[in-house]
Amino acid sequence: MAVGQCDFPTMHPVKGIKLGTCNAGIKQTQRDDILVVEMAETGSCAAVFTQNAFCAAPVIIAREHLGQEPRWLLVNSGNANAGTGKQGLQDAFASCAALADEREGIAQQVLPFSTGVIGEPLPVTKLTTALPNAVANLHENNWDKAARAIMTTDTFAKGASTVIEIAGRPITITGISKGAGMIQPNMATMLGFIATDAHIEQDLLQTCLSEAAELSFNRITVDGDTSTNDACVLLASACSDAPEIKANSPEYTTFAAAVTRICKRLAELIVRDGEGATKLIRIVVEQALDSGEAVQVAKTIAHSPLVKTAFFASDPNWGRILAAVGRAGVANMALDKIEIYLGNVCIVESGARSPDYTEQDGQRVMGQAEITVTVRLGRGTSREEVLTCDFSYDYVRINAEYRT
Repeated sequence: MAVGQCDFPTMHPVKGIKLGTCNAGIKQTQRDDILVVEMAETGSCAAVFTQNAFCAAPVIIAREHLGQEPRWLLVNSGNANAGTGKQGLQDAFASCAALADEREGIAQQVLPFSTGVIGEPLPVTKLTTALPNAVANLHENNWDKAARAIMTTDTFAKGASTVIEIAGRPITITGISKGAGMIQPNMATMLGFIATDAHIEQDLLQTCLSEAAELSFNRITVDGDTSTNDACVLLASACSDAPEIKANSPEYTTFAAAVTRICKRLAELIVRDGEGATKLIRIVVEQALDSGEAVQVAKTIAHSPLVKTAFFASDPNWGRILAAVGRAGVANMALDKIEIYLGNVCIVESGARSPDYTEQDGQRVMGQAEITVTVRLGRGTSREEVLTCDFSYDYVRINAEYRT
């Protein structure tokens, strides 16, 4: 059940980027589960990965291959190839080699990505047998098919696309993401793949993606769990007629802002599709000493099962929010300066219940599908926002039945 309107948008094709999908029957045969992305030889590639110590085999291989001028992405859904030891590494590399053979490249030019059940061996034969079909389907306009091929428990395909101008010439930025549960990216089960036809060197592209991911995918949480497989990739084909984007230029500022907007939209769609979610909740922390403190408080609220279940029940139990702020680990917090709002309703001021607050006002806000919680710490000028969703009965059901 998605929160809000989440129709798949118009996706602008990206010059120099082709996508192909097929079904390998890894876990199901109803829809495609293999995605191949091919980039022109002129391009550059940036990526961020999970910080989970038990990172999946494809994450390890992708990290190793990132510095080898990658040209292909190989993604499978239905199997995470995580917790699979040395065999998992061999399987991930074998998959890369199989795709490279199809395209007359080398295995090190392929970045592999997997999503699905942890601890099961990757069915390499199924994957490699199906690869020719995905390669045969490579086309610039396959973003819709690509978004669906990487889904697991997602209920809808997630995409975002924009066209900006650099020096009077158009540059396209288009991306897809997947994720609905095991979501608290910490880079960076979520995957994001974004492409642009901009001309930008790899180090600057990496800086751009790292900063965008910090402000987007690292500002969402569904359940507080960081997956073994989280990754986000930004491909730049350099096929636009626009001039090269340089560091510390107005063009870079424009480009980086657009990439961040795409990442934020893809991240928000993941939360809107949170497993069993019925509400989208924005946690805004203002007047913090610094960004880290603001994020710390916001995530403490966003991770609280008691807060999230109260939102599901539309119960204005504001004491749960107050308690989460208090245990966020902020040193020397001045309680008499703290204000907390549900929407535009002040529920806490001077460290206590607002004298103007009524249960009816709180109930009115809690009954909405999209809710903003604002916390003002009265300590500084930093502001940060974290997106989360409620916990419903369906979240438990979906995850209890995940392997059955």
